[in-house]
Amino acid sequence: MRGHGYDALIGLAGCDKSLPGMMMAMCRLNVPSIFIYGGSILPGTFKGKPVTVQDVFEAVGKHSVGQMSDDDLETLEQVACPSAGACGAQFTANTMATVSEAIGLALPYSAGAPAPYEFRDKFCMIAGEQVMELIKANLRPRAIVTRKALENAAAVVAASGGSTNAALHLPAIAHECGITFDLFDVAEVFKRTPYIADLKPSGRYVAKDLFEAGGVPLLMKTLLDHGFLHGECMTVTGRSVAENMKRVVWNDDQDVVRPADRPLLATGGVVGLTGNLAPEGAIVKVAGMSSPKFAGPARCFDGEEACFEAVKNRTYREGEVLVIRYEGPKGGPGMREMLATTAALYGQGMGSKVALITDGRFSGATRGLCVGHVGPEAAVGGPIAHLRDGDIIAIDADAGTLEVRLDQAELDRRRAAWRPRESAFASGYIWKYAQQVGPARNGAVTHPGGAAEKSCYADI
Repeated sequence: MRGHGYDALIGLAGCDKSLPGMMMAMCRLNVPSIFIYGGSILPGTFKGKPVTVQDVFEAVGKHSVGQMSDDDLETLEQVACPSAGACGAQFTANTMATVSEAIGLALPYSAGAPAPYEFRDKFCMIAGEQVMELIKANLRPRAIVTRKALENAAAVVAASGGSTNAALHLPAIAHECGITFDLFDVAEVFKRTPYIADLKPSGRYVAKDLFEAGGVPLLMKTLLDHGFLHGECMTVTGRSVAENMKRVVWNDDQDVVRPADRPLLATGGVVGLTGNLAPEGAIVKVAGMSSPKFAGPARCFDGEEACFEAVKNRTYREGEVLVIRYEGPKGGPGMREMLATTAALYGQGMGSKVALITDGRFSGATRGLCVGHVGPEAAVGGPIAHLRDGDIIAIDADAGTLEVRLDQAELDRRRAAWRPRESAFASGYIWKYAQQVGPARNGAVTHPGGAAEKSCYADI
């Protein structure tokens, strides 16, 4: 964009981090922009039931405990992903796709159509025409992505039982606009928003079903009607959210989305936590959780691979809290997701019998009692670095707390004895990233952001 001096941008992104990355670029450049999602994969079918890649990961856990045969696992692998497109349920890609509409950067309905549907081409044609209108009107992303628009995006994540990764990506997008909107701000919106979309991984339906029921606008319509969205926010249509919703009619012939006054849960599917183990916060998905509370002895692992080996070999115990540390933004480096481990636990039938906490992330496909984004991270000496096997950890999603049952004096003694862990990356780009990256609470960003700008691309 900068090299060629373009006047406007249409950005296409297809999976997980590429979606918020594209939205961050739009906000950083601040030229007229429209976001287009590459679309969701179609669900597969296994033994008469719809399946996604989540089922494959969980099947690995079932297979490891003898609950699935070699043949069934292979068959499931062959049928779970039958088309092009991003993972098929309300995992990270589809969560951030719904964000693109809710935040106002994408055309209504464009985030829902599955990748193989040929009429997606029409959204691209309309985007090409509409971006010319945005140039004429000088309507730019930072006029669209306001504090209220970010709250709308967080509300749609909560209402759809979306990925915990949104609590990382929304602060990062806000940062590019010079807006402070951290994990705790996101969690406040989650707390006041009902969970209304019955979507996998916690519910029954996939992205294709949501689109056929009425798409993201149907979800937004009931949230707006019941006071959970800011209707005045501007969008790339040149109209406000409320104006876009005027023609949306509620569909009584579907049960993918509940009316916002008759929710699945009164509060959103994702909850923020804080406490002496997470002074900078943590995040947990409660959608589909059997119990919001858990307490048990810690079992500590420095890195995901060590924990996965313990899960694969069943060398952990029911009732334990598995701790994966040194996987945060600096420690990873890069804050990897723990899907292989969490899915294997769930597949072994232990999703509600053990808990897992990490300074890393989770996949949007993760379910069970899994707490991520624990901050400060272990690599900078956060409390998670000082845990020892047997320490009692208490998680209470209702109260919003994550605590280790140690007094402050003991935590201080352990902190004084702690020494940083040496990274395998001592040079090159990953080393440079680790030196610059900030905490997950603020979006794991690497530069001062929009608030520090004296000039930007659009001013040149």
